[in-house]
Amino acid sequence: MYKPTFQKRSVLKFKHFSNHGYSLFSVLGKEVLIGVLSVATLQHATAKGISIETNKVESDSTATRQSVMMDEVSVTGTRAPLTVSQQARMVTVLSREDIQAAPVQSVNDLLKYAVGVDVRQKGPLGVLTDVSIRGGNSEQITILLNGINICDAQTGHNSFDFPVDISEIERIEVLEGPAARVYGTSSLLGAINIVTRTPEKTSLSAHAEAGSYGYFSGGLRANIASNNHWNNQLSASYTRSDGYLRNKAGALSADYHTTKAFYQGNYKDDEVLVRWHAGLSVKDFGANTFYASKYDDQFEHTFKTFTAIQAENLHGRLHLRPSIYWNRSMDRFELFRGAPNKYPYNYHRTDVYGVNLNAYFDWSLGRTAFGAELRNEDLVSGNLGEPLERPHHIHGTDRDYTNGLNRTNIQFILEHNIILDRFTLSAGLVAVKNSQADMPMHIYPGIDASYRIGTAWKLYASYNSSLRMPSVTELFYSVGGHKADKHLHPEELSAVETGIKYALNGISAKASVYWNHHKNLIDWINDGTLDANGAVLWKSVNFGNINDFGVETALDFDFQQMFPSMRTLKKFSLAYNYIHQNKGEQAGIVSQYALEYLKNKLVANLQLNLYKHLDLGIYYRFLHRMGSYPDASNQRHEYASYGIVDSRLSWTAQKWSAYVEANNLLNKHYVDYGNVPQPGAWIVTGVNINL
Repeated sequence: MYKPTFQKRSVLKFKHFSNHGYSLFSVLGKEVLIGVLSVATLQHATAKGISIETNKVESDSTATRQSVMMDEVSVTGTRAPLTVSQQARMVTVLSREDIQAAPVQSVNDLLKYAVGVDVRQKGPLGVLTDVSIRGGNSEQITILLNGINICDAQTGHNSFDFPVDISEIERIEVLEGPAARVYGTSSLLGAINIVTRTPEKTSLSAHAEAGSYGYFSGGLRANIASNNHWNNQLSASYTRSDGYLRNKAGALSADYHTTKAFYQGNYKDDEVLVRWHAGLSVKDFGANTFYASKYDDQFEHTFKTFTAIQAENLHGRLHLRPSIYWNRSMDRFELFRGAPNKYPYNYHRTDVYGVNLNAYFDWSLGRTAFGAELRNEDLVSGNLGEPLERPHHIHGTDRDYTNGLNRTNIQFILEHNIILDRFTLSAGLVAVKNSQADMPMHIYPGIDASYRIGTAWKLYASYNSSLRMPSVTELFYSVGGHKADKHLHPEELSAVETGIKYALNGISAKASVYWNHHKNLIDWINDGTLDANGAVLWKSVNFGNINDFGVETALDFDFQQMFPSMRTLKKFSLAYNYIHQNKGEQAGIVSQYALEYLKNKLVANLQLNLYKHLDLGIYYRFLHRMGSYPDASNQRHEYASYGIVDSRLSWTAQKWSAYVEANNLLNKHYVDYGNVPQPGAWIVTGVNINL
């Protein structure tokens, strides 16, 4: 069993070789190849059967049977980098292989197949989607792009406006449960980290697809790699659709157009790794009844930019990882599309500036990490925030930003990791203070532990806590049938989890039980009050304390690893998540988020190889949501359970692939949010070219 050695030594390099008779390598009389194996990634290995000889290959049959298992990818379940095998928490990794096989056109759609994730869709194909984890809402998770927090301080509804196309993603890491000491205090119930890729060699790729409801999407990506040090990549994509909904007047009201552009680069040598990115996302979409059931011709325009630079030293006892970023978000909401004289448009602009420093070092007692982050959120708006002393003009309009809010979040993190032969312990805390909240600095601790039994089993347990500041919308949005409370208290969460994992010979399984205690939970509720226009009035409140109990299980079979001669059956997976809250709906009160949680979610998928390069993937998900919703006439409706079947048929060659995807193959009628019916069967066909 591998036991990490934390006392690192520099590599001995032979730069000159002479032909003198007394020279060591000359004496050997053979060509000598010297390799360095970084054992920091080993899960377990055996030295038996490994020999270092010249012009000789180890042929001992006993040695060839020795298993060397490696987890070459480090995922972020702790502040300090640890491999998948070393993690003491549940981190779900959606690999590039998973992404390419799934019948999806957006990150949002892909996350529907993660059993612990709730994807509540208003617009299709990632147009407007709220993503949450373990019974929470979209405000309670942190969204990251290459480890950089890109959450929107205005509202969680727009957090998934990525500047990257799904074809550029290397993997997606989903950390379930409070992740304050890993990703900051906004990650109340978890975090989702989108990791992009830059191929090591110069390459060019393009894709195009079209389908139902006037759907079309196309993209181009090119990267240049030079001198084994530099890599620069540029990509762009465009997507549009006529939409699947019409308003009462008969006009299309769920159409959309999105444009994305993304540049990323990196430099790496023996001493340092530097990465940077800059991107933009432009989106225009008809919002039908997305925000208010009474109005069916809403419209929204968003424009977002993302910039960041990160660095890391690769050698030395102390590893430093500083980063700096700036994200800007501009939003225009139209309650009546194209009719500002009927109701004034809402304009918002948010700038988020962040600087953070992460560091870790290895010593005789383990790996210690520490960090600090300063994050400033500055919003100006036509209706959100406090009145500004000096209004700012809104470019291209005759309007001014008259309100705003500026707040700064400071946090300090300390963590220590002990990695023994079979045991991993990770404990730490985060101390946080926000300038907008009237509170002293608070400390939120956490501890994770895991123990490996043999080569296949792992037991783990954890306790973690976190904090979330209210979004600006929750604090100040008091228009269009909403009334906010600017004195909301921050949410707090304490969570306990325990579970077991198994992985061996193509079979993997896991099961966990968790308990969450929410304090000062924020929600929008309707208590029967109507606004001045006779519409339902939604109020932001600290809903109270709620306890969640959950069970999550998953089982995966890799048939081609289990039975190498098998060709037709490739993979099968089945997963189930159950949540129970100790509070239900109260008489006369309707919850918009807190009580509308997924009680049961079941996902399954089967991967088949039909003929040579022809593959078929079949996906199924069943969802049972608690809660109810009022329609435009204030009549209440219970959420109905539903099951959805998706599929993907693809032909994959060396440099190209073609595919046909069918979403909601059985044309099921359902809603994720009340009063917003989802599309029926949606067919997409496309082609990818890689050079």
